[in-house]
Amino acid sequence: MTRTVQDCSAPLPQRLAQRMNQPTPALSYRTQIVSSLAEIGQTAWDGLLSCEAEANPFLSYAFLHALHESGSACARTGWQPQYVAVWRQDTLVAALPLYAKSHSYGEYVFDWAWADAYERHGLDYYPKLLSAIPFTPVTGSRLLARDEEARQILIAALVAIQTENPFSSTHVLYPPQAQAELLRDAGFLLRSGVQFHWLNAGYRDFEQFLETLERKKRKNIRAERRKVQEAGVRFRWIEGQEASEADWAFFKRCYDHTYAAHHSQPYLNLDFFLRIGATMPQHLLLVVAERNGKPIASSLVVHDERTLYGRYWGAIAHIDCLHFETAYYQPLEYCIARSIACFEGGAQGEHKMARGFLPQQTWSAHWLAHPAFADAIEHFLQRETRGITAYIDELNEHNPFRSKM
Repeated sequence: MTRTVQDCSAPLPQRLAQRMNQPTPALSYRTQIVSSLAEIGQTAWDGLLSCEAEANPFLSYAFLHALHESGSACARTGWQPQYVAVWRQDTLVAALPLYAKSHSYGEYVFDWAWADAYERHGLDYYPKLLSAIPFTPVTGSRLLARDEEARQILIAALVAIQTENPFSSTHVLYPPQAQAELLRDAGFLLRSGVQFHWLNAGYRDFEQFLETLERKKRKNIRAERRKVQEAGVRFRWIEGQEASEADWAFFKRCYDHTYAAHHSQPYLNLDFFLRIGATMPQHLLLVVAERNGKPIASSLVVHDERTLYGRYWGAIAHIDCLHFETAYYQPLEYCIARSIACFEGGAQGEHKMARGFLPQQTWSAHWLAHPAFADAIEHFLQRETRGITAYIDELNEHNPFRSKM
């Protein structure tokens, strides 16, 4: 059963600043816990987001509100919004996407072993607090703030919430490293992981990119692309502004098919995709594969001017190497054509290195209420971090490029 955190609508008390060992701010702040972004409003939320260098489309009001209003991420599905908002007079100066979670699905930073250890000792791991973008393993600001003073107020509010409510733990997933370190200073344990990103070196076209790879990698990619082409498959790029309801319905069919093939339930419903298609089309691209004039596969990528994010793909027909072409090579072509600097390929996947993606370290921050478990997990994370560091070093020794970029 999910609990709701205590109301924090009153002015921020002096004790919060004392917990952070900082003087009480001269300006008056008030904190608020909201269960819907509508309580904050799009103008205030996106206005705050515009102050963040580490913002991305997944943090936008359009994306998050669509998750909640479509029923994809809500109390019924184990994602109860408990957003923290900090106001200075009538201006939103800081905010934290926060959820009370009754499970660990859709997170991509795995803590199932921690939950199992709690259960074996007769303790409840759920509900827990989670700051993340649901179903989205993408690094971006979590401690949204207009200035550093407001960010410290937000951290202090989070510390108060987690210590004054009966949650087992708090987890902040995929913050930038600088924000992870701020949380470490507030008593959180840091955990690192690995993703694989493709970097655009100003390539003229896909062939110029291929020429930078080792001969074997280059040969394999050409062979994979040739298999798809010889199968009679052609591709269309459908910008979000041009996508019809039928395009979204077909994509959803492909998306569902992928989950069914893995014997699992899809997280997102058609209403969600239609909502983001209507409210943030400038950030969306559908790649549609067709054979004999009929669609057989589709992928969805999200992008801004700097970064393209690989998200979902699916197919209703099997063709060798179709996945690589639809979910990787076509988006890479799009990045080159639009001069987008980075393609984040999503969670995990060493196979991406053979296609020009390089390892990048990611971060998460964790606070556990139980002292003994906090101590045990701290020691585990120290060992895990050494392993991650060694793993990244080993990956870099197998750089797919002919020379270091």
